[in-house]
Parts: sequence; C-alpha cells; structure tokens
Amino acid sequence: MVTTYAHFARYYDALMRSPDGDADPLANAARIRGYLARHHPDARSLLELGCGTGAVLGGLRAVGSLTGLDRSPQMLERARAKLPDARFVQARMTSFDLGERFDAVICVFDTVNHLPRFALWDALFERTARHLHDGGLFAFDVNTVGQLRRLVTSGPWACELPDAHVTQEVEPRGGGSFIWHVHIRERLGEHHERIVELGVELARIDAALGRWFTLLESSDGDGAPPTDESARAYFAYRRRPRAQTGG
Repeated sequence: MVTTYAHFARYYDALMRSPDGDADPLANAARIRGYLARHHPDARSLLELGCGTGAVLGGLRAVGSLTGLDRSPQMLERARAKLPDARFVQARMTSFDLGERFDAVICVFDTVNHLPRFALWDALFERTARHLHDGGLFAFDVNTVGQLRRLVTSGPWACELPDAHVTQEVEPRGGGSFIWHVHIRERLGEHHERIVELGVELARIDAALGRWFTLLESSDGDGAPPTDESARAYFAYRRRPRAQTGG
C-alpha cells in the first residue's frame, strides 16, 4: 500500500473541480465566511485542519492570518504554491501542538471522517479546543452514515484526465468503517490508494463536543436540520470559556 495521497495529490484538484472550473465545488469557503460574519466578524486568524491543496483557504484570504495543517507533504507542496503568504504545517490533526490559539479552526470536506476510530475524533476535538481562543469558532462537516452507505451502492465512478484515468469506489468494512479505493492509471504505471472513512451518528458527535463547545448552527446544506440520512452535515460551534470547561 502506498502512502495516502502520494499519487492522488497530483490529480486531486482536477478531480474535485466542478464542471464550470470551480476549485471549491461545495462552496466551503463561502459557508465559512458566512459563519464568521454571523458569529465571529472580528476573527483575524484561522487554522484549517486537513487543508489539502489549499482550495478552501484560498477563499478565506480576508481573514488575514491563515494556517493550514496536513499530514501529506504532496498536498502541502501544492498548497504552498497557491498561497505563498499562508503558513503551512505538516502534522497529524489528532496530535498537533502549535503553541498558539486562533480565532477560528475549520475542518471541512468530510476530513474528520478520515479518522478511522472515534477516539481519534475525540483527540481532534480536544486539539481544536486547545488551539482556540475562548469564544472562537469551530466549523466542520461530515459525510453521514447514510451517505456513506449510499456511496457503496452507487458503484464505482471514473474520471478521464489529461494524464491519467482515475476510478473511485467505496467498500463497506463493518463497524461504520468504509474504504475509498482510488485506482490511478497513468502512462507509466498504475497506483491503488486506500482512504478510510468512518461514519458516526450525529448525536454521538454532538455529545463528544459538549465538553468544550456550544452549538451555534447546523444544516444539511439545504437549510434543513441534518440527520444521519442527510447527504452531509455542517456544523458551527463556539469554544466555551476555559473557566467553564477546566481547560
């Protein structure tokens, strides 16, 4: 098995781009700008966990100080080329320690789902709380359990790119775990990357966040409350004061 995103990073932007060329097809940056406008309009620093190639951070330049964190050096190389004024850190989002606090932390495009055990989700939530100022904003989204099951039944899908043919399909592994199989066929060879996603019930996620955060708003992306059968669930939480949480 190759390192996750070692080859996929080369084609990630082309695969994620919408037919009209939008590098942020789910409008994640616009959604984050909306959260900030409603809940933290004076935010001046933002950290993105699992920033990938920097597509979302590119739409958040107005915040001011931007930091992106990702474990993949290949993804970070592309992010640095796009956003030379931002800071990028190679680290795991469950154990990083930057020694500073931010006005906002985001983790979008179902990045949280890529943590294969819920104990790691808890670790990410704790790291986020530690790195936020009191009253800071935490925004993230998840693929729901229902959506991951639907992706399994939808079968494989393929994309023809100028330099490669990429096929993706989702396999259930039990216990809420799913594997994305990414097959990349290039002129000089073929590569197979496996990307884990864990589906977690929304009530369990909210309960885990309750120690440090207060829910501000949630949505299925179309304005309705999210459920475990929604295609995706979006959340914005506020960091509770440390005097209330004990840390």
